Amino acid sequence: MKVLYKLKKEGFDAYLVGGCVRDLLLGREPKDFDVVTNADPEEIRKIFRNCRLIGRRFRLAHVHFGREVIEVATFRGEDAKQNDKQILNKEGRLLRDNVYGTIEEDVWRRDFTVNALYYNIKDYSVVDYVDGMDDHKSGILRLIGDPETRFREDPVRMLRAVRFAAKLGFSVHPDCQKAIHTTAALLESIPSARLYDEVLKLFLAGSALQTFELLRQYGLFQVLFPATDNSLSFEEEGFPKLFLIRALQNSDNRIAEGKTVTAYFLLAAFMWEPVQMLAKELLKKGGDEYMAYQDAANEAISRQIKVTAMPRHITTAMREVWSLQPKFNARVGAKPSRLLTHPRFRAGYDFLLLRAETGGADPELAEWWARYQSANENEQRKMTAPARNNQNKKTGMKRNYRRTGQNKPKPTE
Repeated sequence: MKVLYKLKKEGFDAYLVGGCVRDLLLGREPKDFDVVTNADPEEIRKIFRNCRLIGRRFRLAHVHFGREVIEVATFRGEDAKQNDKQILNKEGRLLRDNVYGTIEEDVWRRDFTVNALYYNIKDYSVVDYVDGMDDHKSGILRLIGDPETRFREDPVRMLRAVRFAAKLGFSVHPDCQKAIHTTAALLESIPSARLYDEVLKLFLAGSALQTFELLRQYGLFQVLFPATDNSLSFEEEGFPKLFLIRALQNSDNRIAEGKTVTAYFLLAAFMWEPVQMLAKELLKKGGDEYMAYQDAANEAISRQIKVTAMPRHITTAMREVWSLQPKFNARVGAKPSRLLTHPRFRAGYDFLLLRAETGGADPELAEWWARYQSANENEQRKMTAPARNNQNKKTGMKRNYRRTGQNKPKPTE
């Protein structure tokens, strides 16, 4: 409200726009608020002392209020000519777009009609140039303009279409669906760091399972996770797809309950089957099982980060979750108690539960670890004690020695 009214006070137009208007009309709490104005970025910076300009492709102003950031953009123009402010590559993707204009021009540069609704602070009205309110009421995601052209400008719009459809329960317009199938491969030209950010938005928003199904339906999942998508074609009794579905369901349930979800756990679930497949190939060539799984993990991650640039702390955590899985098989001696103190024990145990629920591990093993964690120290010692019939031969020899009474040492004088 401060940003909107201050812009208005300085004589500029100021509107709320995009997802915040869309979500408010649905009765949802917006994740963030975007403001659009006819003031250019330099003018915005002069108005707000707590302002910082960012971006090369789109020049934006971020107005900071502590940890809160209000993004303020200038109306974009509709000039399609390529000049020093608007640069396209040979595939038609916008690399830089700092052509400023009016609200009537700006609306045609937005992606979906339901995201092109403007809330006017002057008279508290919603301004709609593209029948976005009709699509909003009908629950339809429709691109503004020719879908194929818009996807070529920015292929990430295909992922946004899936994310919004899953999050809002909207259906994707048939024209958009057709264009996604023909332009899906263009996502391969997007920088891997940007695709990683998009993956987090797709799967950590509370509708991961629906998102997964839609991505597969439109042929986008195979672009984001090629090795995982390939592994799904080798299903045995529903595994590994059932394993993935359960992981996604659990993630959605945790978010619905207000609990935290870690990206590395979900990504470890996505990559688990490719790691197993690579390890089996290495084992066929002979070699140590431990090293085979280590090399398989390194190879699987090396391939995946070329598509989605996962940071090192994420890949390290993924490796730790995977490396814990065979260690759960050791249930005798001191190894179980040491495993309990591992920083990733809880994540590793949850991963084991997923495997047990979907046929990838012995349910009895998961049940044993559930009992072991809740047991007291004395009970834990009993659970990890060696079986009695494994006593060494030396003990047996002593018993024979006492029973026969032969060759007893003479008492000392």
